Amino acid sequence: MHYDLPDLRLVAAIADCGALSRAAERVHLAPSSASHRLSQLEASLGVALFERHARGLTPTVAGESLLRHARQVFAQLEQMHADLAPYASGLNAQVTVFANTNAINCFLPEDLGDFLREHPQIRVSLEEQPSPAIVGAVAAGQVDIGVVAAEGDFGGLEVTPYRRDRLVLIVAAEHPLAQKTEIAFADVLSESFVCLHAGSAIHTFMMNHAARLGGRLDVRIQVRSFAAVCRMVGAGVGIGMVPRSSVAADERLQTVEIADAWAPRDLHLCVRERAALGPAARALFDHLATMGA
Repeated sequence: MHYDLPDLRLVAAIADCGALSRAAERVHLAPSSASHRLSQLEASLGVALFERHARGLTPTVAGESLLRHARQVFAQLEQMHADLAPYASGLNAQVTVFANTNAINCFLPEDLGDFLREHPQIRVSLEEQPSPAIVGAVAAGQVDIGVVAAEGDFGGLEVTPYRRDRLVLIVAAEHPLAQKTEIAFADVLSESFVCLHAGSAIHTFMMNHAARLGGRLDVRIQVRSFAAVCRMVGAGVGIGMVPRSSVAADERLQTVEIADAWAPRDLHLCVRERAALGPAARALFDHLATMGA
């Protein structure tokens, strides 16, 4: 197969315009050149990408498939340009950070904000992941800094305390569980839950612990933030599990301690070796460690 970016841009233009002549004009080709390119591309791929009819061209099933991939390629190129552009404006370093849901929602916004205001020439790439995946990524050298819950094996990484927190249940003030001060997670598996979206680190954590207990969570609704979880619970949609640090004072909510040993979710910074970090990553690591202290 032989094709290049101009071929993919032509395919996208034809799909958008529905006509070869208008597509050729959009990608700055003569109509004859555009027609030749399309014919060569179809011959190379061994499949027709468009159906020709009197009103123009429409993508075939194969054409729709190619178009989806082409648009993904364009998006990746735009992201590459966005990542490179700051370097032309004086950016001198980028630090990659993986963190769990708790850290991203409750602590890192302010701590990273303070750091980036002090270091305008540094960019931070932040991604949410479950703690075990973060440990693996840091150990493999894929990430500069990880922010994880203090559980399991750190695999020889250098670890520094960051923040203290604890998972708690939140229930509506009129819910029967509001009368309790503490309860085991196993005793609430029959309840309807308000959870963060599937794929979030805390959603994965909750599902895994329910499975270990031989149960399955009844997830009534999924939302995108701890604040939304609290509002849904306050409205009586279900109960929720969130970090204590994310719960604001609200007369509609009651907090119930979780008795399980995993409820404390103290957060730690982890790196392969602080001394081996680049200057920017080391500065961020030290800043976060100081903020935690």
